Amino acid sequence: MSPLKRIAIVCACLITVPALAQKKQAESAPQQILPNSFANWTLTSRQTFNPKAQPTLGGPNSDQAKAAAREYGLQSGEIGTYTHAGAAGQSADTLTAVVYQMKDPSGAYGEYSYLRTPDMVPADFTDHSSIKAVEAVVLTGNLVLDVQGPNAQHNGGDLKSLVSLVVPKAEDGLLPSLPDHLPDQNRVDRSDHYILGPQTLDQFFPGAIGSSFGFNYAPEVETAHFNQSGADMTLMIADFPTPQIAQGQLDSLSKKFNVNGSQPNSGLPALYATRNQTLLVMVANAPSSEAGNKLLDQVKSGTVLTWNEPTFQFKEPSIEVMVVGAFVGTGVICLITAVSALAFGGFRLAVKRMFPNTVFDRSTQMDILQMGLVSKPIKAEDFYSYDGKKIDDRTVDKNLPDRTALRLFK
Repeated sequence: MSPLKRIAIVCACLITVPALAQKKQAESAPQQILPNSFANWTLTSRQTFNPKAQPTLGGPNSDQAKAAAREYGLQSGEIGTYTHAGAAGQSADTLTAVVYQMKDPSGAYGEYSYLRTPDMVPADFTDHSSIKAVEAVVLTGNLVLDVQGPNAQHNGGDLKSLVSLVVPKAEDGLLPSLPDHLPDQNRVDRSDHYILGPQTLDQFFPGAIGSSFGFNYAPEVETAHFNQSGADMTLMIADFPTPQIAQGQLDSLSKKFNVNGSQPNSGLPALYATRNQTLLVMVANAPSSEAGNKLLDQVKSGTVLTWNEPTFQFKEPSIEVMVVGAFVGTGVICLITAVSALAFGGFRLAVKRMFPNTVFDRSTQMDILQMGLVSKPIKAEDFYSYDGKKIDDRTVDKNLPDRTALRLFK
């Protein structure tokens, strides 16, 4: 290889490698979701994070919140600080917006249910949004927006502008249907949580059963609180792929925990459970088995059997109808047979007239089935000549014995 070619290859590598590195870095960089400004608010700082380096947002359960976000399928996130200049003599307002980008809308719904607290009230930002004095949580597609600030509820009108800029960047999809199975009676408002992992389950359901619950089968879990029978009971509904897996998990939990009185002397808290098709339903903190089973019975089944196909009711016809029908049917069959026979015969005669001894009755293609009544063999030439014309009677031996034969035509 010449020196010039070597120099050209080296230069191409020096140009291509940095370009590929920049492209890979651009593809791996998280998409900027938060706008630079909305309403009268201006972005002053922006920070991105990933599941392995989530920021500490404060609170006593920040580590648990990070674990829950990972189980919900956190892919990336963004934190933005916005300021709004106040009136003369007043300090500027500040809002902190955190957006979580999840792998799918189901995980985003779980993160939304995790961040939402019972003291929030429904908001009109999206179909799933809640707000209180210092915080607002909004679900849109696979994105969850958490806005915190001392006057968050007071700035609800401005937050609508922020949400309208975030919504187009979300990926839409179906949300979980498991919450529809929760009973409505005596349920504590906004106490339900959608769960996809063992660490999150242990945060919302007593008994520390998360590591034994079979999340390797990828079940969906929903929990909620109910003020019933003078107690604050926790209900859990888990949907497994098959009824067999659900029953197997119920049997496994009964061997490790006090489920339906399976471990009465273990000192473990009493749990009451039942299986309904693929649903495994469990109650904790029930004051008695009657109270627990009563709450279990209120769970809406996930299977509804219906029969909506048209039915046929057989009615035997009268004897007159059957007799007339038999005659008519026989007549139709006879008519079809006669028409078919005439058509076949007419076709054969027409062909023989138009093409004599060419298509049918060719002497070279005829065989004789002999009965063996006489010793002298019978030949087709006795009836037809080689050219298909009938042999003259004068050339036929009149003294031949009687012969019985069956002519077969090919």
